[in-house]
Amino acid sequence: MAQRQFQTEVNQLLHLIIHSLYSNREIFLRELVSNASDALDKLKYLCVADEKYKSISFDPRIDISFKKDSDKPASSTLTIADNGIGMNEADLTESLGTIARSGTRAFLEKLTADAKKDSNLIGQFGVGFYSAFMVADKIEVISRKAGEDTAWKWSSDGKDGYDIESASRDTQGSTVILHLTEEGAEFANRWSIEDIIKRYSNHVAFPIFLTYDENEYDDKGKVKSTKTKTDRINSGTAIWRRSKSELKEEDYNEFYKQLGHDSEEPLFYVHTKAEGTLEYSTLFYIPKKAPFDMYNVDYKPGVKLYVKRVFITDDDKELMPTWLRFVRGVIDSEDLPLNVSREILQQNKVLLNIKNASVKKLLSEFKTLADNAASGSDEVKQKWETFIKEFNRPLKEGLYQDYGSREALLELVRFKSTVVEGWTSLAEYASRMKSDQKSIYYITGGDEHTLRSSPLLEAYKAKNIEVLVMDDEIDDIVIPSIGRYKKPGMAEGETAEWDIKAVNRAGADEELGEKQDKAAEKEIKPVIEKIKKALGERVKDVKLSRRLHDSPSCIVADENDPTLQMAQMLKAMGQAPMDDIKPILEVNGDHPIVAALKDVEDEARIADVAGVLLDQALLVEGIKIKDPSDFVKRLNRLLAK
Repeated sequence: MAQRQFQTEVNQLLHLIIHSLYSNREIFLRELVSNASDALDKLKYLCVADEKYKSISFDPRIDISFKKDSDKPASSTLTIADNGIGMNEADLTESLGTIARSGTRAFLEKLTADAKKDSNLIGQFGVGFYSAFMVADKIEVISRKAGEDTAWKWSSDGKDGYDIESASRDTQGSTVILHLTEEGAEFANRWSIEDIIKRYSNHVAFPIFLTYDENEYDDKGKVKSTKTKTDRINSGTAIWRRSKSELKEEDYNEFYKQLGHDSEEPLFYVHTKAEGTLEYSTLFYIPKKAPFDMYNVDYKPGVKLYVKRVFITDDDKELMPTWLRFVRGVIDSEDLPLNVSREILQQNKVLLNIKNASVKKLLSEFKTLADNAASGSDEVKQKWETFIKEFNRPLKEGLYQDYGSREALLELVRFKSTVVEGWTSLAEYASRMKSDQKSIYYITGGDEHTLRSSPLLEAYKAKNIEVLVMDDEIDDIVIPSIGRYKKPGMAEGETAEWDIKAVNRAGADEELGEKQDKAAEKEIKPVIEKIKKALGERVKDVKLSRRLHDSPSCIVADENDPTLQMAQMLKAMGQAPMDDIKPILEVNGDHPIVAALKDVEDEARIADVAGVLLDQALLVEGIKIKDPSDFVKRLNRLLAK
């Protein structure tokens, strides 16, 4: 029996497979089970489509067994057997003697278009088999092709070549025997095998059985007897591939608890099966509670990727945009191109199309829930309230990150308001606007109570103009990026579009309709100059305010500068020094504190008043002042006088 040479630079390629291609050694079992599943699927198809095979008795199954020698770990073996299509001498030479040449791929190429649609074949690159050399120093394959009487044995140490000789096997199919290395002996273990199968191959369509020895012990803990048992270790069903009409609410909820490791039922789910140019199934769940790591940079993605029921990865952040990281579920593709290890997704149009279609479907479901909540039962309203409470913020992130989804997201995000209880949408705000109102107004900051008490709102409240209260720290980043809001559902020729303006920015008061008394403005101008001189570099400018009614002062940001809240956030991120951002101080010329400065010439007293006016305006907006002790000293001097 002459040794045959591999038809490639096998030493280099096997070294690559073993050391570089796969990140987890346990992947070898997934690959071998996938190969067995392919072999069963081929014979299943041929038993229906080819007269030559219709007489074969076929009860498809995959069997796994192991033999572990605790004294000699290197003598341990692991066996994976199937009763699928099998291989003859030529097939073994062609498929196992040539690395990176896949029998599955060749079989697919021969199928008609309709037959391809029904095929569940997994292998595409022909290197999965060789991953077994990560845990074995010798592999034997005993195979008998369906419809033939002779069996063949292929064996190799994965180094220089392989041997093929005649063998015996009772039925068609293949048996792969791994002679495990000392490190690979850990997989000759019932619990390891069950764990790997349930993680990667639980939804393979064919039953997978594990044969193992179970010991019985006496009352002293000594082995009394040993019994050989065979158990099925995969479920064989994929709920996302079943018709919705077959499934009950309990089925969906039970699968979610397994998938998301959650004791609670999901808030709702979205089940889709796409057919046509792209064929895939998706089952997405929205949890009742936001994942604990939702705001961590290294959050754990919640969507698992399968290809033809075989688990590929649950650690790919490209399956869903980051603003949908709270979604849990499954994507199962029929034809998603993968790289040879099936672990790293290639950037391709198939994945992008599945991702985009999934995002649109989820957004559509969110919109339906919102619409139903507006006129639905208390239960539906509560479901929507829960959704917004838990996931409003990541939806806002989508406004900034996902321009293509912005229009849909603008109808979903919700805000607090100065005129209504609870949450409101931009569309609802627009429906309440005054006929002559030209802009949608909002105020941002870190605390809702502080924002509602802000002096910046005084003129808007007096004129009964609604202001949206935005206390999420990301609002300062997200909302300015929107710019304008266009109300949806307008008839042809009608337009309803408004600027979205922050009340804590200079220029936002222009539409308040407050006309400055020129005489009063001229009279207060010297006071403005005094305050401006006293504050010096602490402010960008000092102006007479049109938005203050009761308070003596407030701060606003220049239209080209970030707000002070934004500047604080940037500084915390190490991106911008606070010293570079200076506020504009607006003062109320009618307030007694400001008016009293008309006749004051004492520069020390003017400096104290100006400093207190600025610091209290900062404090009211929830901004930390630089020198609290200086503020207290100034305040005490003024109180003493």
